[in-house]
Amino acid sequence: MKTIKTFIASLMFLLGGCSGQTPEDYANATPKLDLREYLNGRLEAWGVLFDYTGKVDRQFYVVMEGSWNGNEGTLKEWFTYSDGRKDERVWTVTYSDDHHFTGTAHDVIGKAEGKQFGNAVNMQYTLRAKRDSGDTIDLSMDDWMYLIDDKTLINRTTMKKFGLKVGELVIAFRKE
Repeated sequence: MKTIKTFIASLMFLLGGCSGQTPEDYANATPKLDLREYLNGRLEAWGVLFDYTGKVDRQFYVVMEGSWNGNEGTLKEWFTYSDGRKDERVWTVTYSDDHHFTGTAHDVIGKAEGKQFGNAVNMQYTLRAKRDSGDTIDLSMDDWMYLIDDKTLINRTTMKKFGLKVGELVIAFRKE
């Protein structure tokens, strides 16, 4: 009986410790990331989309142009995928203070909710993604960005459906 209680207590401790990271965990990390500064002007990015098994599904290249008027910004993205497909997305981003923002885009359901602290940004949203068949699928996106230096940002996004991981994106941004 004592073994079962020890096992259950250990399991509860382990599960309780799996709360995950928060943007506030990076409050003192440097260099400081402010998307209003980093996403201002022209950027390039290179990314890889992984399927649920971790296998590379496709690669892509992105050209971005960001512009800001105070706490209101527009980010235009032009994607070129390794299979030749092209896509565009225009984000409208609004900051409520130096740490919290929301974003909208034509393929985002509702609003993306974001936080930035230190060198990290986290944004969560539902993306209506196009499938190869032409259909769409709504995916929960957990988007993390980390500023490496004043020109380089790494983005890692986990995609889930019904709480199960269905894919992951890794993107390297380079500010011109």
